[in-house]
Amino acid sequence: MGDVEQKTGGPIGVLVCNAGGVRGQSHRPIEDVPEEDWHAIFDINAHAAFNLARAVAPGMKRAKTGRIVTITSGAGLKASRTGIQAYCAAKHALVGLTRQLSREFGPHGITVNSVAPGFVLSNLASIKQFDGYGEAGQKTMLEGIAMRRLGQPEDIANAVLFFASPMAGWVTGQILPVDGGT
Repeated sequence: MGDVEQKTGGPIGVLVCNAGGVRGQSHRPIEDVPEEDWHAIFDINAHAAFNLARAVAPGMKRAKTGRIVTITSGAGLKASRTGIQAYCAAKHALVGLTRQLSREFGPHGITVNSVAPGFVLSNLASIKQFDGYGEAGQKTMLEGIAMRRLGQPEDIANAVLFFASPMAGWVTGQILPVDGGT
């Protein structure tokens, strides 16, 4: 991370950990899930955030300021619509990491929060999943959302911008569901 600090002229001020996904996997009974598939999902959804937070911590602590925003999922707060055990567990782990880091980093002036998106058509996997529900399943899903619409990437970006801004200077350890009222 020192190389990044040299190129940017100082410590990182805002880190957004937004990597995630199911790595092309679909639901299978747990006894059919190879260990390497479990680890692949944890690597991208939980381990990446751990490694990035660890990398920016020294500079943020020296600066006595910083914002870390993780992107979890509604699956980090309850069971996952995907049915993928590793995805659900990794997102729960990310919630725990966010809360623990908020306690560790708070005394250094660093906030750590998370956005938990609801269903957003943001990539091919989410489009495939939504299409797989069929017309009746899609209608049922939308009726279960108070706003009666799926999320847009901008909805998630706006929540991240709030956590990264001075307006959230005394907000830490929080998980904000951005799900249209699911």
